[in-house]
Amino acid sequence: VQLVESGGGLVQAGGSLRLSCAASGFTFDDYAIGWFRQAPGKEREGVSYISRSRGSTYYADSVKGRFTISSDNAKNTVYLQMNSLKPEDTAVYYCAADRPQFEYLNPDEYDYWGQGTQVIVSS
Repeated sequence: VQLVESGGGLVQAGGSLRLSCAASGFTFDDYAIGWFRQAPGKEREGVSYISRSRGSTYYADSVKGRFTISSDNAKNTVYLQMNSLKPEDTAVYYCAADRPQFEYLNPDEYDYWGQGTQVIVSS
């Protein structure tokens, strides 16, 4: 299983970024793909996930209405469109894949991780 994130960068508050997570080495439909983030000195937190097998997406309250997760199955890629960015969204963003048993936004439920991409939102 390989996951490669891209699309991070520096953006002003109120701006937008689109993160990509290119996946390979597993059957895309069988796994949930989650986006997580970790700010300096803070624990990794779940941001959003998409599950084709469940036909569902979900967002943390902190990003609901601003972030949108989507997938392009032909490209085995999951996207995270981030709009109305805030300084508190600054973090390293990771995508992860697995078959969660209970909590789809719990990072402990995921074994496969990308290397992360940095997002910095300036005020």
